Formats: sequence, C-alpha cells, structure tokens
Amino acid sequence: MKKAAFIGVGNMGGALARAACRSIGPEQVVLFNRTPAKAEALGAELGCDVVGSAADAVWAAEYLFLGVKPDGIRPLLEELAPQLRDRRRVGEDKAVVSMAAGLTIKDMRPHLAGAGYYVPVVRIMPNTCVAVGKGITALCAGEAAEPCVRELEKILAATGRVERIPEGLMDQFSAVAGCGPAFVYPFIEALADGGVMAGLPRAQAVEYAAQTVLGAAAMVLETGRHPGALKDEVCSPGGSTIAGVAELERGGLRSAAMNAVLAAWRRGTELGK
Repeated sequence: MKKAAFIGVGNMGGALARAACRSIGPEQVVLFNRTPAKAEALGAELGCDVVGSAADAVWAAEYLFLGVKPDGIRPLLEELAPQLRDRRRVGEDKAVVSMAAGLTIKDMRPHLAGAGYYVPVVRIMPNTCVAVGKGITALCAGEAAEPCVRELEKILAATGRVERIPEGLMDQFSAVAGCGPAFVYPFIEALADGGVMAGLPRAQAVEYAAQTVLGAAAMVLETGRHPGALKDEVCSPGGSTIAGVAELERGGLRSAAMNAVLAAWRRGTELGK
C-alpha cells in the first residue's frame, strides 16, 4: 500500500506529486490522469508508478489527492465511493484530499454516500510555488479527518509552508496565495521591462527583478515588519526610489492588486456553486 495517489496530474496535481516525491519518496506515490500520456510522462520523470483508472488509485494508496477542476469533483467522488466501500470491507480506510476551489467539505460529503461510512475528507489549497518547495498550502480537516492531518503534513513537507486554517477562510486564502503567483509574475515582468527600457539586457533584467521580489518577500517574512515600514526605509527624501513609488501610486498599483484579489475571491465562491 502506497502513501499517496494523485488523481489528476495537471499543473497543481503535478506540482504536488513532485513535492510528495521529495517528502516521502517516489516509491510511495502513484499517479493517474484521464489523459494517460501525461501521467506516464510524469511517472517516468519522477520514478512513480502509474495506474490505469481512478478506481485503481483507490486500491493502490491511502491518501487520495483529487487534482481535478471543481466541476469534476462531484462525479469523481461518486465514481470513487464504491471503491472506498470495498476497500473498507477488507480493512483499509482511505482519506480524500481535495484541492478544488470553492467546494466545501459539506458540499462534497453527499457524493461520498455510496462509500457507506464517514470517509475522512481534507481540503487543501496549494499554490504552484510548491513545485520548487517555496509554496504555501492551506489545510482544513473535516470530521473524522483529524488523525490524517499529521500524516498529510509529512506528505506535504517539501512543498514549503503548510498552514492549518478554518474552512471559512479557504476561499480568501485561495484568492491571495493560490492566485497570487499569477499576480506577481506580471509585476516581475514589468520590472524587467522597465530595466530593458533603461538599457539592461533582457536576461539580466528578469533575473534581477525576480531576485529583488524574492528578497523583498524574505524581508517581510523574516523580520516580521510591516511592508510599509520596509518601503519607507528604501525611500530617501527627494530620491529616485520615492519618485518611482509615486509613479506606482499614480498608476493605481495598490487598488489594482486589491481588486484582483477580490475578483479572484468572488469567482472562487462562484465555482463552488
């Protein structure tokens, strides 16, 4: 019996599978994807076993990570429920781990009724930075899933930070941390574009911009200081930095970022309906 099965290995499922292989070893990971070539390619890369169906994944592993889109979760759970029932009859309880935005544990529970018992369900919300071990993953556990949390933290150890939060904050977390990398990448690209306009070669401009964002994030996390205070320390009176900050304010950077998070949050809640 392997530790983790990833059912769906797209961008997020694949990123988590890579991290799980670093945490618990590829021999403890099994993959399934409805497009078999994708699972086979990832399995060859990581050294994981690949199975031919979602049902096979249930029989192969203890923790079932569902890496499908929100509109595919309900039918997938109904497909898995009979397999979960059969595995329990031979003394093997499983846990279901969903990473679908907007779908609560309560939403998912009726679609597991065919299992005939209270299947442990855990919701997680990672971001794609887990692929390089620099991500953050939110986790919340439903009833009967408490004993699973520590084991899941071990499986996810190589993803970066794992934060346990109330389920009522999962959609908000997703809007900031799950969607956030897509908001940061255009900013890095824009910083690099500005550097190119000023005369830097493109490759160096991208590298310098990315390293600067990485360093600024580390300053916030490692010092615990407010970002505004750290910004003030870089801005000398009448200097070049405050001139640049004024342009960001004129362009509406703050309001655009806030509105991006709110739009992502609203859309995330719609996806679960």
